Amino acid sequence: MVAVDQKELAALKEAVRTHLSEHRYEHCLRVSDYAVKLAKQNGLDEKQAAVAGLVHDYAKERTAAEFLAKIDEKHLPTSLKKWGNPIWHGVVGAEFVHDELKIDDPAILEAIRLHTTGAGHHDMTTLDKVVFMADYLETGRHFPGVEEARRITDESLNQGVFYQLAHTLSYLAGKEHVIYPKTFDAYNDWAEYLSK
Repeated sequence: MVAVDQKELAALKEAVRTHLSEHRYEHCLRVSDYAVKLAKQNGLDEKQAAVAGLVHDYAKERTAAEFLAKIDEKHLPTSLKKWGNPIWHGVVGAEFVHDELKIDDPAILEAIRLHTTGAGHHDMTTLDKVVFMADYLETGRHFPGVEEARRITDESLNQGVFYQLAHTLSYLAGKEHVIYPKTFDAYNDWAEYLSK
């Protein structure tokens, strides 16, 4: 866990703000707040959740060239190169958070990596689930079904994760978008786990 006091958190907010549009920065603040709410409900360290929520989209507005260079620099799987920002800003974005913000808490970095794709139930910690759901449910979200998703998540974080995976896959398929294989795997794993 990374211990962060208010002065350090303020400095971190300023560092995040300098790399994001105002719209994206405000989203990150709301995700941080919602992550704290979910952390309280699920017995998780609130400061850790606050930091992870704040920095989860730190790399969202980087160029494709920057992501591709980071994939090479960090020797990440070359198969990542065929995806785009919706995947990169989480999976690769954690590397920018580590290198530029000097956050080295493995739990926070993994939550950033998984917030765009999800993972199987054995592969997601409580922090991973909290950031995944906070990004989906923060108070600026107004998609059809968001209130139901919030209610489900308040009752069960696991059921919330499955709700998001199911509805995201349905949305992407409806738009005839290519779907990241690990998200399919995550959905299948959660479906099997929750059916027992």
